[in-house]
Amino acid sequence: MSYGLGAYKKTSIHTASKEQILLMLYQAAIKNCKKAIEAIEAKQIAKKGEYIGKLQDIVIELNNSLDHEVGGQVAEELSSLYDYLLYSSTQANIKIDKEPLVGCLQVLNTLYEGWAEAVKQVRKEKGAAAKESAK
Repeated sequence: MSYGLGAYKKTSIHTASKEQILLMLYQAAIKNCKKAIEAIEAKQIAKKGEYIGKLQDIVIELNNSLDHEVGGQVAEELSSLYDYLLYSSTQANIKIDKEPLVGCLQVLNTLYEGWAEAVKQVRKEKGAAAKESAK
């Protein structure tokens, strides 16, 4: 059964648009942040480190994918937010404190919601443009 799930996930990633991949990365970051908080609450120190490591890997990937030439000020601000996420998650890891992760989770949820809305708007505009050109 896990083979089928793994194959499905792999296929969904390979066939996803850039926008879908961005949203998947945010979803995974949010999931790992939540699991790290739960691990701290359960005093599962090794698991905490594992989930924070995964969270940080995703944030680093998001930061590395920024195009500062195209994105300008928005890319700079996102980079600053990603730096905050890395710093806060590191503090949570070192101090075994969930509070910095709660702040990370708020930022991640806000960014995810913003990107999800932007993707929805772009799809809507593309659909309207496609209908217009078909006339």
